Amino acid sequence: MKAMLKTALLAGAACAAIPAIASAQTASQGQGVSAVEELVVTARRREESLKDVPVAVTAVTSERLEQQGARDITTLQQFTPNLTLQVARGSNSTLISFIRGVGQQDPLWGFEPGVGLYVDDVYVARPQAAVLDVYDIERIEVLRGPQGTLYGRNTIGGAVKYVTAKIGDQTEVKVKGTYGSYNEFDAVASVKGKLTDTLRMGLTYGHFGHDGYGKNLNTGAEHYNKDVDAMRATLEWSPTEKLFFRLAGDMVQDDSAPRHGHREVPALNILSQPIAGGAPPSNVYDTYAGAGDKNHVESKGLSLTGEWDLSDTLKLKSITAYRNGKTKTIIDFDELPQPLLDIPGYYADHQFTQELQLLYTGEKLQGVAGVYYLNATAAGAFDTVVGQLNLTIATAGYVDTESYSAFADFSYDVTDALKVSFGGRYTKDDKEGHVYRQNFTGIRSPLFGNAAAVPGLVRSNFTNSRSFSKFTPRVSVSYKFDPDLTGYVSYSQGFKSGGFDMRADEILTPSSKNGYAPETVESYEGGLKGYFFDRRLSLNSALFYAKYKDQQVTVQTPVGASIASQVLNIGKSHMYGVELEGTASLTSNLTAGATLGYIKAEFDEYKAYNPATKLVEDFANSRVFQNTPEWTGSAYFTYGVDLADGRLAFTPSVSYRDKFSMFETPSILDQKAYWLVDASLVWTAPGDRYRVSLKGTNLTDERYRVGGYNFPQSAAVFYGNSVSAFYGPPRTVLVSVEAKF
Repeated sequence: MKAMLKTALLAGAACAAIPAIASAQTASQGQGVSAVEELVVTARRREESLKDVPVAVTAVTSERLEQQGARDITTLQQFTPNLTLQVARGSNSTLISFIRGVGQQDPLWGFEPGVGLYVDDVYVARPQAAVLDVYDIERIEVLRGPQGTLYGRNTIGGAVKYVTAKIGDQTEVKVKGTYGSYNEFDAVASVKGKLTDTLRMGLTYGHFGHDGYGKNLNTGAEHYNKDVDAMRATLEWSPTEKLFFRLAGDMVQDDSAPRHGHREVPALNILSQPIAGGAPPSNVYDTYAGAGDKNHVESKGLSLTGEWDLSDTLKLKSITAYRNGKTKTIIDFDELPQPLLDIPGYYADHQFTQELQLLYTGEKLQGVAGVYYLNATAAGAFDTVVGQLNLTIATAGYVDTESYSAFADFSYDVTDALKVSFGGRYTKDDKEGHVYRQNFTGIRSPLFGNAAAVPGLVRSNFTNSRSFSKFTPRVSVSYKFDPDLTGYVSYSQGFKSGGFDMRADEILTPSSKNGYAPETVESYEGGLKGYFFDRRLSLNSALFYAKYKDQQVTVQTPVGASIASQVLNIGKSHMYGVELEGTASLTSNLTAGATLGYIKAEFDEYKAYNPATKLVEDFANSRVFQNTPEWTGSAYFTYGVDLADGRLAFTPSVSYRDKFSMFETPSILDQKAYWLVDASLVWTAPGDRYRVSLKGTNLTDERYRVGGYNFPQSAAVFYGNSVSAFYGPPRTVLVSVEAKF
């Protein structure tokens, strides 16, 4: 009841915002109120005003992120409708992302994401090391809904574009230091500028770290700490007015301790008796894990972008990129010193991509056409250690992917007010997967250092290949009611590639060696974007309805001492909802903003194996969408005054997330609705030469789950009643000082 009341209050506040803002705007006429900033985005691979793009886009500038106290991209979920961006369970830098109910529930190698992540137009194929820290950026764009035409496969839910800051004509040196709760110390330094009349260089380094929010009560190690180093280097060359080249490299290294999580229920032995010392720790950030405290994640990338102005209306663009990464980690599922259910793991991946674009800007016709190629490998290994049986199940494998696509998207001005956009993309994926899975007697297998482990039953050892292809169209019609107000309707498709389950068990699920098919989304959308009251209010709105087919779900069913895992195309579903975003300049000193998202996502068919009846049944009535709260919303205001020859800005904000499920099957891990309250106080000197800020996040010290693992005693008695959860950050207060030279 309490959560329903909060939701109703939030929805009512959003519905009341427009007349309240209108009243404030009318009262402020003649008081020197400035217009709301007009944002330029590249959602359609070309620069356009946000109000002219027939796509639901949230664009967040670096200034806004500074005001919100954002430290990494997961902060975006607090003020972006129908978005989930979370640190994956068991990790500090692996990303779980969902938009409008579509995403990637499983970060295991070979399982494709449903939301595409791009850094300066370079696709990042794997979620490891993808929790990007916010530094040295220009803006972040979140595109909601299928983006299959311009961004291709695996953007079936949408895309997140991380756009780094450009290099200016003047040499600039910037340093920033942050200190705060849990001994947080962040340091960022950058230097950018001209080397010659045609050559520019930029170099940025950042360290981000804090002590653990909790402690490993067994080993004394930090738990939920952070130890990340990141670097970017950029070289820009303009040999002529018509040619531009950009060589960019980046590196992220994460040596934070592994997140083992928090045991939510008492541990039980194989006889369902309590295990001594198996009670849940009182602090949700504490653990008793004994599997190990070492974790290492690294990701590196290099890209070369070239642009050639062939004429006043035609530009050729090339984007060549290579990325690779590796992860060594361990997750203690049972959260105890003894190895009831431990999972040491290793991931490795690399990708090469090449994209060619031809951009045309004519008087009535604008658009882009191109081709894209990806060659990628995702590989890894892990042990499933079941200590009560002195058993280890070793799993290893890889997926090789070659992807080819051709695309085009154009807009035509039928009249000065009416515009029609049309496009499509053809994609072909060739995949080869290899899966090895074997029983060993002993604690850990030879893959993870136990050469004395006795080999047993080989559960899987196969190599298979499949090809997938799909044409994904998009069409939209937009109409300018006046220069400041645009309405649009659109239809689009997207698909997420099929593949092979890296946990496939030929003995328990023989059909799993055949892999699984792609999933598709068809989306219908309408929206209204623009400015009101002399451009002092911006309002973006969208209504959508989507049909989701052949949905890929990882189903893990404990069977005896093993786990029957299979990625299934479980059937179909539908989603519909609404999204609102508004920003207003109320007075010369006061701006405000609010967002509201609503989504109803329901399964129409969910066919899976029922271990109790040994039949394939339809579970649509008892399954729910994971990581998809019905209501999301936020509100903030910024009040600024002149102070000490500078500008002082105070920004309190609040965000709301409705209750949601961690998995398709409801469990005790499901998160109740919650609010987060943040605030910042930022003083900026003239010319932005100096900036001092005080920021507080989660000021009410809310405890909320962001992930979990569910292996209760009722499913299998060998796993120690291992039900664990992972929690979002507690209350933190930070002080930052920044200087430019």
